[in-house]
Amino acid sequence: MSTANTVAAAHPLICLPTYNERENLEAILDAISAAQPNFHVLVIDDASPDGTGEIADTRAAADERVHVLHRRGKEGLGKAYLDGFAWALASDAGYTHVFEMDADFSHDPRYLDPLLRACTEGGADLAIGSRYVPGGGTSGWPWHRELLSRGGGLYARTLLGLPIRDPTAGFLCFRREALEGLDLRAIETRGYGFQIELKHRVVRAGLRVLEVPIVFAERERGSSKMTGKIAVEAVFKVARLRLRG
Repeated sequence: MSTANTVAAAHPLICLPTYNERENLEAILDAISAAQPNFHVLVIDDASPDGTGEIADTRAAADERVHVLHRRGKEGLGKAYLDGFAWALASDAGYTHVFEMDADFSHDPRYLDPLLRACTEGGADLAIGSRYVPGGGTSGWPWHRELLSRGGGLYARTLLGLPIRDPTAGFLCFRREALEGLDLRAIETRGYGFQIELKHRVVRAGLRVLEVPIVFAERERGSSKMTGKIAVEAVFKVARLRLRG
């Protein structure tokens, strides 16, 4: 099968966690549909008090490409993705690739195509939308956030020996078979450290990783979910992973 046919035959699903994203949800779904009309989206809503879940339900009722997974409340970003992965793998739809993506436009839908092609044409088991490879970057970040992000990545790479420039990245594309081969139930981290632990397990499993340059944009609407508690969890989780070898 040619690479063009391989891309055309792909049936991707985007896992899109939400909590109080009513200002962004419909717009990001429209942008995804415009960029990739054949992609499906699973909105994973953590009982948002602002009505995000109801907006997702209305959209799903009108569009067969949109699906909704309601959770009881905030259980952490990592748990949201794990629940989304489980939903994707159990679905009868036969999804060939599973994406992670933020709902706040920090991840531009125009990068969906190169991430998918890195798996279908480039042979990657995991394609990472990377800020820290040539051609990548950030937009609208203050210097201290850039420093925190780069420092966190360096810390994780050094302690875990990760051959990945952006280990905290959250814009990802997995081949289905690669995701099925990981012991997802063993992942413990629930906050943003989840992204590091997930990539650590991918590398330890011997899977092929490719980093695709993206420009990460600061959200324009809504508020960031990052907290000091989440950052501390990530620091200690990386140390625990290192101690376990």
